[in-house]
Amino acid sequence: MNFQAESSNNGHANVNVLIAEDNRLQAKILEDRLTKAGYEVRVGRDGAEALELAKRQPPDIIVSDIEMPHMSGHELCRAIKSDAALRSVPLILLSTLSEPEDIIKGLDCGADNYVTKPYRLAYLISRMESLLRTPIEERDDDLLELDVTLAGTAYKVRSGRQQVLNLLVSTFENAVEKNKELLRYNEDLTIAKEQLDKWNKKLESMNDRMTRDLDAAAKIQHSLLPSGVPETKRVSFAWKYLPCDELAGDFLNFFELDENHLAMFVVDVSGHGVASSLLSVTVGRVLTPDVGASSLLAQSGPDGTTRITPPAEVAAELNRRFPMEDQGHLYFTMVYAVLNLQTLELRYASAGHEPMVHIPKGQPPKMLPAEGFAIGWMEDVEYDEITVQLAAGDRLYLYSDGIPEALDEDLAEFDDTRMLELMHRCAQEPLGTSVETICDVIKRWCRVNGPKDDISLLGVQIH
Repeated sequence: MNFQAESSNNGHANVNVLIAEDNRLQAKILEDRLTKAGYEVRVGRDGAEALELAKRQPPDIIVSDIEMPHMSGHELCRAIKSDAALRSVPLILLSTLSEPEDIIKGLDCGADNYVTKPYRLAYLISRMESLLRTPIEERDDDLLELDVTLAGTAYKVRSGRQQVLNLLVSTFENAVEKNKELLRYNEDLTIAKEQLDKWNKKLESMNDRMTRDLDAAAKIQHSLLPSGVPETKRVSFAWKYLPCDELAGDFLNFFELDENHLAMFVVDVSGHGVASSLLSVTVGRVLTPDVGASSLLAQSGPDGTTRITPPAEVAAELNRRFPMEDQGHLYFTMVYAVLNLQTLELRYASAGHEPMVHIPKGQPPKMLPAEGFAIGWMEDVEYDEITVQLAAGDRLYLYSDGIPEALDEDLAEFDDTRMLELMHRCAQEPLGTSVETICDVIKRWCRVNGPKDDISLLGVQIH
């Protein structure tokens, strides 16, 4: 029983109302509302109990739910109208009116009026007052027998003229009331639609602005990637950078530190999106190739000499500068290496990153040792520095985990074994061609769903 409370005491003292309602909570709410409106109220917990209360003390009006155990509202109404002592008591049915037959059933059982759920209390009281002002005093010989066919079903209804009129009036009033509600709902929907249109336009504007901002950020990020090749005949480089979104968490670079040393690195920030991209760009700017007193990678001395920072010190300093708690709980893995062009000695440090792949000339590829915590995980971490002696004809691949962890349509990883076999097959190709081939194979591997992680690949060839 649903209604909206809105009434006040209008002087209904001594008007006895009998409520038939099996739902205790709804019965209590209606009882309280009618009592506050000035009525004397009794409650029957079902149709049978309400009938006994009516026989014990005839009420002035009955308000009954329809669906009740033991005796429904229709059965209660039929029993009331069959009792000579109670026949003139007006009875209102509370109905959902979900089917047209409900009106016929109301006529057939003798209901004087009905109010559809949900209803406003003020409307229910107005129906009660109307019935109380026009008491029903019909004799048996005033009753009409009506043959009605509805939805293919024939009904024989025996009802009084006043009852038919009351029920028809209540039908019309309910229709008008529901129509007013529909109009109010339509007005609310119109207002909501206008507001939604405004929000949609605002969202479209924000989306356009965000798209432009993302494009600009992506261009800035790409502008920081390698733009040239170190001027040396001893080493050549080739690289590929494939972000899975507009902005990537990967970053790579290579450059000269001085005439005898080259630096190279690959960084992979956890997560994706704007925050990861900003951190990767920040790290890339810290790892600047500009040699100076404030440079992390190489410092020029007063005598014109250059001090190359050992890779292990670089990793430790980055770990100190970028604690995970200060970066929105983002961290990054990294491999940073320095190559001596005179001796071909490679020194590197790995911070939780994928191991570099070394392909000695004429030999199968192998993974170089790679241990260490990711940057930002723990304070005061000491990183190991590893030295590898390279030779003419050797090749190196530095890469992010987007290659071995690429997923196919069955969510199977490309894995390290397939990656090493692929790099071995590409060893006879020119360096640039091999980098393109590796990335093309990875893209075909995950062609159904597309890469789910950024892919960075840096190839190094010793001549």
